[in-house]
Parts: sequence; C-alpha cells; structure tokens
Amino acid sequence: MVLLALVVTVVTCDGIVRAKAKGRLYDRVADVPHRTVGLLLGTSPVTPWGARNNYYTYRMDAAQQLFEAGKIDYVLVSGDNRTRYYDEPSMMRDSLVARGVPTDRIVLDYAGLRTLDSVVRAKEVFGQDTITIISQPFHNERAIFLARHYGIEAIGYNARDVSRFDKWLKIHSRELLARVKLFLDLAVGKKPHFLGKQEKIGE
Repeated sequence: MVLLALVVTVVTCDGIVRAKAKGRLYDRVADVPHRTVGLLLGTSPVTPWGARNNYYTYRMDAAQQLFEAGKIDYVLVSGDNRTRYYDEPSMMRDSLVARGVPTDRIVLDYAGLRTLDSVVRAKEVFGQDTITIISQPFHNERAIFLARHYGIEAIGYNARDVSRFDKWLKIHSRELLARVKLFLDLAVGKKPHFLGKQEKIGE
C-alpha cells in the first residue's frame, strides 16, 4: 500500500506539472515569442567526476541561439554561489561571452540556489513578470509550473537533452522526485533563501 501510494503521488505530481506547462515549451528558435529576459537556469560545466556536463553546454548553446535570433534582450544567469570555490553564474557568464553574448546583456543572479529561488527572484528582485526560461525540457516544465504559481507569464525554450540513456534515466528519475518535493515546498510556503533589493533589468 505504501509503494502504491508513492507511485500514485509521483504520477499525479508529474501529470499536474506537465499539464501546466503544456503549450508553453518551444523547440525551434523561430517559434519563440520575444521576451525581454531569458532566465538561464544554472548547473555546473563539469560533473562531480570531472567530465564535461552536456546539460551545461546545451543550455549555453540555447541561450546563445535565443539572443542571436533577437528573441531575448538580456540573459538572467541564475545559479548557485554558496562558496567562493563554486560560482555557477560567473562560469555561465564566461561561457556566454565566449559565444559572443555581450557582457552588458548578461545579468548575474548569485542566489539562484534552487529552481524555486531562481524563478521567484526573477520577479521579486529583477522585476520580471514575463520571461523565457532556458533549460532542458523536463526542467523547463517544473520551472514554468513554479512561475505560473507565482504569477509570472513564462514560456520555455528547450535546450537539447542528453543522449546517453544511463545519464538520461538518472536525471529524469531525480526529476520525478523533484516534482513531488515541489508540491511539498509550496504546501509549507517555502521561500527563496535570499531576496534583497530590487534590481529591475533594462532600467
């Protein structure tokens, strides 16, 4: 009975998140409506074992594609910077600059410790009620659900997913549990770790 309840919970949470994101995800740059800001969700350029992280590479590629096509005017780079030895936003900025995105069009959010933090801070700190979220499809779905919950009109541009099945399976299994945790966080009123002074982008 416990196992059955767990399966039902996971399937239900997954279904609700997918339904909320339906019709809001884009795979082709040409189809993406213009938004002032693209919210680029953070990850590390390397895996814990020192290998190249393709999730990172593909997200940087996706942000570059949107910017070059004029679909976004700024890239809000949001990631984890809890210690001076690990700085996702700066690493992502450097990768974008190397791809030709101007520095003055990149805004760093050093307090995007979780997806919830990144999404809420995009509105509360950076003043955005309408955004394009940039990540892999599974991550975009959850981020769009959060955005809509907090009154943000969000769409998602899908970065390429990984092709290795074992890696894909591991990440997507974690995502199912993350979707359950999402509802637990909302139920208890989980807030971002940090907010602070508003810095509206484009002003």
